[in-house]
Amino acid sequence: METYLELKKRHEKEFSAFPMIFAFSDKQFKEGMGKLGLTVNDTDKIYKNSFGWYYKKTDSETLKNLMHRHSDEFKAAIENDQDGTGFILGMFDYELANHEYCITYDITDTLNALGLTVEDINKSKSLLNGLQLAKKRQFEQYD
Repeated sequence: METYLELKKRHEKEFSAFPMIFAFSDKQFKEGMGKLGLTVNDTDKIYKNSFGWYYKKTDSETLKNLMHRHSDEFKAAIENDQDGTGFILGMFDYELANHEYCITYDITDTLNALGLTVEDINKSKSLLNGLQLAKKRQFEQYD
């Protein structure tokens, strides 16, 4: 079974391989459009994301499928961890540390990063168990 970090890295690699450009200046836009095989006048052939990245309209279905597959794989990995001590524990371990839970005692940023809510956690014994174990681990490392 793939760990959370393995899944995350694989998804990041696949997303990074998607043909898109980031442009925050005219120069970056011109260079990026060239990398996409377009000219600066081909703006009718691209979509702009609110985060400053652009991709070809012809690739929109590919992007949609990629995003759906990533979401489905993430959900399946959570569902396959019946007691929360595998994928889920690793997921919460990583994200709690990444969002400095041991300093803030706040899980809001962790849940936002995972696309989860408190209600989601409370409805799932495995999510609740994994979160409780991970929170405990965050402080054990300092003992």
